[in-house]
Amino acid sequence: MKKYDYLIVGAGLFGSTFAYEMSKIGKKCLVIDKRNHIGGNIYCEVQNNINIHKYGAHIFHTSNIKIWEYINQFSEFNNYINSPIANYKGEIYNLPFNMNTFNKLWGVVTPQEAAEKIESQKLNFGQPENLEEQAISLVGTDIYEKLIKGYTEKQWGKECKNLPAFIIKRLPVRFSYDNNYFNDRFQGIPIGGYNTIINKMLEKSDLELGVDYLKNKEKYYDLADKIIYTGMIDEYYNYIYGNLEYRSLKFEDLELHDIDNYQGVAVVNYTDLETPYTRLIEHKYFEFGTQKGTIITKEYPIDWKIGEEAYYPINDVKNSELFKKYKKLGDNEIKVIFGGRLGNYQYYDMDKVIEASLNLVNKLNNK
Repeated sequence: MKKYDYLIVGAGLFGSTFAYEMSKIGKKCLVIDKRNHIGGNIYCEVQNNINIHKYGAHIFHTSNIKIWEYINQFSEFNNYINSPIANYKGEIYNLPFNMNTFNKLWGVVTPQEAAEKIESQKLNFGQPENLEEQAISLVGTDIYEKLIKGYTEKQWGKECKNLPAFIIKRLPVRFSYDNNYFNDRFQGIPIGGYNTIINKMLEKSDLELGVDYLKNKEKYYDLADKIIYTGMIDEYYNYIYGNLEYRSLKFEDLELHDIDNYQGVAVVNYTDLETPYTRLIEHKYFEFGTQKGTIITKEYPIDWKIGEEAYYPINDVKNSELFKKYKKLGDNEIKVIFGGRLGNYQYYDMDKVIEASLNLVNKLNNK
C-alpha cells in the first residue's frame, strides 16, 4: 500500500492550500519543496525583527469575500493599503495615475483639466503595433515618457517599440485623489508575515524541504496515489518541445540602515532607465513597523535562463502555443495533476492561487 493519498510538489500557496484542505478531510499528504523553506515566493525572512518579503512585495488583495474570509482563518490581517510612488530622476509621482499625479505633472487641479491634458497628448495610431504606440494612444506622451517607458523596458528587457501592444490593453487612469493602487474591496498584510499562514496550512501534512522532485522521481513517484505538481510544466517534461520563456528577478542583498525611515513608503518604483533597478522595498512599512533601523531591498528584472528562478511567464503568441503542447501532455496524465503559477504557465494574484487550489480540491472530492 502507498503511504500517502497525495504527494504535493511545492510548498507555496497553491500546494499548501491543497494540503490543508485534503488533510482536513483525513487524506494523508506529503509536501516537498526544492527550497529549504515553505511558502514559495510569499516566504518571509525575519531580520532585525522585521518580516522581509524575500521574493518581492506581496500584498494580499481580493474582491472575493469567500477568499478573504478563508485566508483570515489563518491569520489576522492589518489595514495596509498599497500606495506606491514613482521616482523619475528625483521627481516623485503617485501611483496609480491619479489627480495627484496629474497635478504634479501639469499643475492641473480639476478632473476636467486633467482629462483635457491627456486627450491633447494622445496620438492616434489606428491599430497600435507595439507597446509604445498603445501606451501613447491611451495616456499621452508625458505619462508614457516619465512613468511607463523606462520601467517597462527594464521590466521586460526590451525597448517598448519591440514589445507587443497587448501587454497593456488598458492603463488605469483615475480622475480622483485616490492613491490606493488596488480596486479590490479587501486588502492587507498578515500580522506576523505570510509564514504564519503557511505554517498553519501545513500543520497536519508531512513536510520535506530541500528535495528536488525531478532528481528523485523514482523515490517519490510511488509514495502516493496522486501527485500535485506545482513546478514548471516544461521542465517536468524535460523541455521536449523547447522551454517556455520567463522574466526573472534578482534581489540585491538586504541593506540595513541605521535610520528609522529610509523612503517613507513600502514600495518606490524607479521609472527612469538610468536607475538599474525597478523597485526599492522598505519592508517595515508593510506592518507599520516601529523597529530601530530599517531594511531595504532593490529589485532588478533579469533575463531568465534554464535552472534559474522563473517569475513572470511571457504569455505572447509563441509561448502560449508552446504551452498548449505541454498542457496536452499534462491533461493525459493519469496520476499527476499540474497546478499553480508554474504548472499552469500563468501569473496569479494570491487570491486567484487560493481559488484555483480550492477548485481543484472540490473537483477531486466530487468525482
